[in-house]
Amino acid sequence: MDTGSRPLGWGPEQRDADAAAQAVAAMSLEQEAGQVLLPNFTGPDYESHAATIERLHLAGSIIMGDNVPGTPGGQVDTGAMQGVTRRLQLAARADGRGWPGMIGVDQEGGVVARLRAPLTEWPAPMSYGAAGNGPLASGAGQAMGSELAALGFNLDFAPALDVTMGPADPTIGARSMSGSADAAAELGVAFSGGMLASGLLPAVKHFPGHGSVDVDSHAGLPVQGASLDQLRAKDLKPFQAAISAGLPMIMTGHVAVPALEPGVPASVSKPAYAMLRGMGFHGVAVTDALNMGAVRKQFPNDSAAPLALAAGADLLLMPADVAAAHAAIVGAVKSGALPPERLAEAARRVATMMSWRGRTGAPAGTAPGSGTELSRKVSAAAVTVLAGPCHGRMVPAGVRVTGGSEEDRSRFTAAARNAGISVGSGPLVSLIGFGGAAEPEAAEAAPADVAVALDAPWALAGSAAPAKIALYGRSQGAYDALLAVLAGQAAAPGKLPVAVGPQGPGTGCG
Repeated sequence: MDTGSRPLGWGPEQRDADAAAQAVAAMSLEQEAGQVLLPNFTGPDYESHAATIERLHLAGSIIMGDNVPGTPGGQVDTGAMQGVTRRLQLAARADGRGWPGMIGVDQEGGVVARLRAPLTEWPAPMSYGAAGNGPLASGAGQAMGSELAALGFNLDFAPALDVTMGPADPTIGARSMSGSADAAAELGVAFSGGMLASGLLPAVKHFPGHGSVDVDSHAGLPVQGASLDQLRAKDLKPFQAAISAGLPMIMTGHVAVPALEPGVPASVSKPAYAMLRGMGFHGVAVTDALNMGAVRKQFPNDSAAPLALAAGADLLLMPADVAAAHAAIVGAVKSGALPPERLAEAARRVATMMSWRGRTGAPAGTAPGSGTELSRKVSAAAVTVLAGPCHGRMVPAGVRVTGGSEEDRSRFTAAARNAGISVGSGPLVSLIGFGGAAEPEAAEAAPADVAVALDAPWALAGSAAPAKIALYGRSQGAYDALLAVLAGQAAAPGKLPVAVGPQGPGTGCG
């Protein structure tokens, strides 16, 4: 075998590592510091951000919701979005590097989707657990990635491999594919493989697991009190599967694990990175966003940036102030607080991954919305009946609907019309979402003939409705699947991927 084509076990080949090593050896300290930073920016000030990327030699950029150009009708302006990613890509390559810059996004499906219509709207990832179908998850990952690739993205911070513990999990919820570690592993790896096939780099998250803690790291520091043996038996299983599958990126979460290092988020903890590497991971370790509360409160003024690198991170996501983070890294190397070899190693890993990504060519991608039919299939395979008949009509030819948002009720009505059901009189269908001003939590306890959980299914535990359905999504395709079941036109093949009150995983008609 040509030694240059020797696989490294996480995607790239030896030739990519060699090219990266040669390039990083010729970099200045300032260039190396930029190579390990992936910032966000505010609003549509693309030229200013491009100038920052060039000035600080940054790895690229992540696009958040407020950066997405829109049409007067409220949709994504896909032509303008392509122009933005092209401009930022040019900025990332302005200093002559021989690999593409990272243009990333958070696009999981469900509640986490920065790019909406006309792109395909996907249901919550828990749908894959309810459907229990690896090829379906793989196809969805490929379809989602292909639409993003067409807009100039090459990295998606998805999927979440977190194993949710249930209703006490405030952060992950239906972003988790399953409450079963084995199912989350199988389906998460399948989804990631599909995304890789589309040409996008997946970044699985949030090591060592964010589904078993009861604090949201956006606001504070969660503490994972499990022993290492307990973690290996559950939360770490999907990450071990991802490593065994050769996936290229793992995101570390802002979760403190006292069994490793008390009081310190895994994203900034040397023992946490040592454990990750000890599991056999040789790819790029990226932190969760450094502007989140769990980190900013403990490490103000972007002091976490050099600490995370010293601990073992390779890529730092979304520092609060990227210029301050860059300066902190440079200063830490000059003061001796951050060994220059550690910074160079991180820069080489990032450059190796992107050299591989550049060598394999940018995919053409697919048109926005091209995954819509597959998204419908996912929802149709996931819809789960917890109470009520498994066959035949669940409602007569007319129903009333309450709960959810105005858009939810509009989509329900459109799907009802297609299923031959009128909306205005008849049994009451209650749509239960996340709660909040637009969706009062009282909807959970409201009397209803049919209770429908739109996201995670746990709210159904408190419902006395004679018919209870978990939908795991709010797309038009999800509502079409729901109404087909209510009208007796389709079965509900899904099974609960988590326990809901006394009903254990596996409950359902499927």
